[in-house]
Amino acid sequence: MDEAPASRDIARGHTPTRGHLIGEGLAWTARWSLRFLLVVAALTVIGFLVVSLWDVMFPVFLGLVIATVVEPPVTWLRNHRWNGTLATAVVLLLGLALFGGIIAAIAPAVAGQAPAIGQGAVGGIQQIQGWLQGPPFNLGASQIGQYVQAAVERIQQSAGQIATGVLTGLTTVANSVINAVLALVLAFLFVKDGPRFLPWLRRVAGPTSGDHLAEIGARAWLRLGGFIRSQALIGFVDATFIGVGLVIFGVPLALPLAVLTFFGAFIPIIGALVAGALSVLIALVVQGPGTAIGVLILILAVQQIEGNLLQPLVQGRGLGLNSALVILAVTAGSSLAGIAGAFLAVPVAAVIAEILRYFGEQIDLRAGNQDEPSQDAVAEMQDDDADSGDPEERSRLPGSDGTTPGPARSPGGSGGSGG
Repeated sequence: MDEAPASRDIARGHTPTRGHLIGEGLAWTARWSLRFLLVVAALTVIGFLVVSLWDVMFPVFLGLVIATVVEPPVTWLRNHRWNGTLATAVVLLLGLALFGGIIAAIAPAVAGQAPAIGQGAVGGIQQIQGWLQGPPFNLGASQIGQYVQAAVERIQQSAGQIATGVLTGLTTVANSVINAVLALVLAFLFVKDGPRFLPWLRRVAGPTSGDHLAEIGARAWLRLGGFIRSQALIGFVDATFIGVGLVIFGVPLALPLAVLTFFGAFIPIIGALVAGALSVLIALVVQGPGTAIGVLILILAVQQIEGNLLQPLVQGRGLGLNSALVILAVTAGSSLAGIAGAFLAVPVAAVIAEILRYFGEQIDLRAGNQDEPSQDAVAEMQDDDADSGDPEERSRLPGSDGTTPGPARSPGGSGGSGG
């Protein structure tokens, strides 16, 4: 290992000069600046590839998320002597049937209560007109009519853009269906062939690198699976309490709003905020301000119970991410890939944080083995002092009594990182 001049002076008991210290600091800054720029360049290339290949990467990410949900019941069936392919297929088909049943239960409720929503919206518009005609706005009916007419004309002028947006929306729906089918196929393959992946990775990467990659993969998988399952449980509890509360308040679309609350739980913080705001808005339009305030209090109470009681019990250490990082991840994901990006942002951030945590553990382990000078550094200092012929200086060096210092060992007694 290369030692800077000032570090060698300190090891010998010499006081380094000011020039040595400044030079060592500048050299250290230059080395780490270059490494930082290389890391940033590599991350930029990776980000460019992910964005360029998003149509391919998104089904892969979604398939991994689905696989984390499917894997536990498949593992249970395998432990009960089911064939892996059959177990994976049965669990996936049951999951699709459950999801289809939820959609079938929501559709009639939406269709049946849509007229009530429309009537409530008309009543809400009339209330807004009354507020505008009164203080402090004091707008006359003719002025309001002019604003409404201007809005209608603006919509008519934008008819072409609206039609283009509808076609784009239909294309997006078709792409979403294709991505969902591809993600299901990939999830099937991930779960069916999953037990053979880590042994294959160890064989390909070799004993040392393979062990590190296998450990990182296992930790990332556990972190991703734990996040998805814990958020599913939290979302189910939130949806149950909020759905029951909406039924008690007589708010239309209680079941669809409860389902939206469940899926919103997979986008931490932001998802609950959007689902809650929509529930309050519908309560305000249909039932009035009193009911809307009651729904708001209900949602705030459920969120407090979730944050202070349910999440610590279910998630344990949780994501290992600060709330600000979660919000930034969701914002970045939604700006890059819309709703899909917001959904995948937090799991991806949690996996990256787990990988960085593993690197940190390995660095701490190796740093603990460098408390003493390395063999190369000791040999280099001994050679320098032998050339200078200073016996007093040699007497202060480790191993100067004729013995060779052994490698530094961790508290467990094994040399190296053990990684």
